[in-house]
Amino acid sequence: MIYSHEVNCMCKVGIGAKNGAAPIPEEGKWISPKEISDISGFTHGVGWCAPQQGACKLTLNVKNGIIEEALVETLGCSGMTHSAAMASEILPGLTILEALNTDLVCDAINTAMRELFLQIVYGRTQSAFSEGGLPIGGALEDLGKGMRSQVATMYGTKEKGPRYLEMTEGYVTGIALDENDEIIGYQYVSLGKMTDFIKKGDDPNTAYEKSKGEYGRIKDAVKIIDPRKE
Repeated sequence: MIYSHEVNCMCKVGIGAKNGAAPIPEEGKWISPKEISDISGFTHGVGWCAPQQGACKLTLNVKNGIIEEALVETLGCSGMTHSAAMASEILPGLTILEALNTDLVCDAINTAMRELFLQIVYGRTQSAFSEGGLPIGGALEDLGKGMRSQVATMYGTKEKGPRYLEMTEGYVTGIALDENDEIIGYQYVSLGKMTDFIKKGDDPNTAYEKSKGEYGRIKDAVKIIDPRKE
């Protein structure tokens, strides 16, 4: 250790307060972390790219400082999907410090990792007060039975009004309007269910019909329009 001349000329003064790291909540315990391996927790958060044209929702399940599980969901940029594919290979098995200093290709994924690092090391995780935390596989609960991201896509203009394009239930095929041309419901097809039916042997037309659904006052509709064409 090299000390400057000014420091060498100083007399020594005793240090009285040595409280160490403040305890943080981790999976039902209070931990005073000193090493990366002291950190555990399940959490998720959002990052954005520099042009702010796309976003990433990142979910991590950390045990003893190691990322055991990662769910990467991206929106708004076609290149992000390829970066997410790489991140799903890169992240599991890294310590959270390694992951913070790893090039995850996409600005949004990198930003999400930074934000999650702060949550995790300050004990602000989703599992902070859950004894034992969440099992590996807990991130899949964000996706539901069809293992598809929950996405909503809406579009609107002052001149023509709103268009529902995609709901959590699925791809919107029609929006129901009342006598005032106001939306009172929508029809949709669940693409995840349709794909599963086809995989089980149904022909595409049958699978499509079986995957249809509706929400709202469809029977009271004066007309139903295709939100992408009408």
